[in-house]
Amino acid sequence: MSQITKRALEASLKKLLLKKPLDKITISDITDDCGISRMTFYYHFKDIYDLVEWACIEDAGAALEGKKGYDTWQAGLCGVFESVLRDKAFILSVYKAISREQVEKYLYRLTYGLINGVVEERAKDIGIREEDKKFITEFYMYAFVGVMLDWIKQDMKESPEELSERVGRIMAGNIDSAIERFRTDPSHQKR
Repeated sequence: MSQITKRALEASLKKLLLKKPLDKITISDITDDCGISRMTFYYHFKDIYDLVEWACIEDAGAALEGKKGYDTWQAGLCGVFESVLRDKAFILSVYKAISREQVEKYLYRLTYGLINGVVEERAKDIGIREEDKKFITEFYMYAFVGVMLDWIKQDMKESPEELSERVGRIMAGNIDSAIERFRTDPSHQKR
């Protein structure tokens, strides 16, 4: 029942965002549209921004489902771009209404899981320190988030398929090379 209520609140918020900007929407607007009490809203979310964050994470999580490995990360990235494009009005409203820092924080959380899955898979059974795996993950995470923020800022004109293909070309073999360079046993490092 909890997921159903959360999804109903998300649907009401998205519907309202087609009519007015996020900073003009109140909790009463959402609960009236949804047909529930304000108390029910507060049972699930602390404020509208909490609902926005939940909706973004749920939608992106669904796009990434089963696509966090080396062979599927590009499809996962494309799925995230497609998910953002499907909710273009919602995402652009959120992007304009809350600070860029908040949008970045959400995107970092999202892409960290995608890239970390690839790094963990490729570094398995290779001597590499945890802090080096984290560094590699964060390096690529920042690159992905930068690309995604520019895409959003430019009104999402490039297709998700084309954009994820371009990122894929740049990334081909790079994570493996980075892992090899951070290998803790120097006798196995390529020069």
